[in-house]
Amino acid sequence: MPEREVTYAEAIREALREEMRRDPSVFLIGEDIGVYGGAFGVTQGLLAEFGEERVIDTPISEAAIVGAAIGAALLGMRPVAEIMFFDFMTLCADQVVNQAAKIRFMFGGKAKVSIVVRSPAGSGTGAAGHHSGSLESWFTQIPGLKVVAPATPYDAKGLLKSAIRDDNPVIFMEHKLLYRTKGPVPEEEYTVPLGIGEVKRKGKDLTIVAYSIMVLRSLEAAEILAREGIEVEVVDPRTLRPLDEETILSSVRKTNRVLVVYEPPRFGAFGAEIAALISEKAFDYLDAPVVRLGGLEMPPPYNPHLERRIVPQVEDIVKAARELLRS
Repeated sequence: MPEREVTYAEAIREALREEMRRDPSVFLIGEDIGVYGGAFGVTQGLLAEFGEERVIDTPISEAAIVGAAIGAALLGMRPVAEIMFFDFMTLCADQVVNQAAKIRFMFGGKAKVSIVVRSPAGSGTGAAGHHSGSLESWFTQIPGLKVVAPATPYDAKGLLKSAIRDDNPVIFMEHKLLYRTKGPVPEEEYTVPLGIGEVKRKGKDLTIVAYSIMVLRSLEAAEILAREGIEVEVVDPRTLRPLDEETILSSVRKTNRVLVVYEPPRFGAFGAEIAALISEKAFDYLDAPVVRLGGLEMPPPYNPHLERRIVPQVEDIVKAARELLRS
């Protein structure tokens, strides 16, 4: 029987549907997620199956969406909140950072906030500065939050199911350009545990650590470099926090050279954390300094040509890898 393939968006919808059928405490809340089916169509059909009490359309208030989700979680529910664009996470940052992330600590573990906050991130759709940000690094720094950034439909479904079942608040970052990408997804039940990375391609000459859309671009770059006799290993952490350090370090010990690729501006982003980890724990295995390839230092522009230039593309990854191998 041929392997079933679904899109990234369909995989997320399947995860939501299956968890809502499995657990009556799971419900969805967000702007235009019901009748409209979500800004990117991810929640289409769920209102008809589960009704208005479990697929809740809200007014335009991100703080209210997450605040209501936190309150429901404190009463034993497992809400999944959708924030229409990741840039708007700034509007509910107080609820996420000062409430959801801290409550379990401040109540001595007696209260838990079992919420997932899903949101589409990233550039590439011509949506300009207010709708194209990659702000995941802002949230990886907060104790109490888990941050997930899947790159494939398989990972998106399995990780979202794990996130919904987790007793901690989880930020679930979905890159907009991935929604229409396809990949194999089993029909049977499965989950992908949070905090476990994966080697997406094996190699011996160079390690590329990337997440979200940059995994696909790194794999494409690896194919180009393979034609030159360069075998690149691509490591996808999948969960940024908690981070699977051992999968990254094991690859570094094998290849001795590392390129970290990510979409946000290079300065101060999560890739710097990965570079620091490698420098602290695998320095003796390095034949060259760790190289970071991040975005440029500016908001995403509307012009598609300029927008493309501000984040790493396949050709940029190939160029950076070649330079690193010459060093």
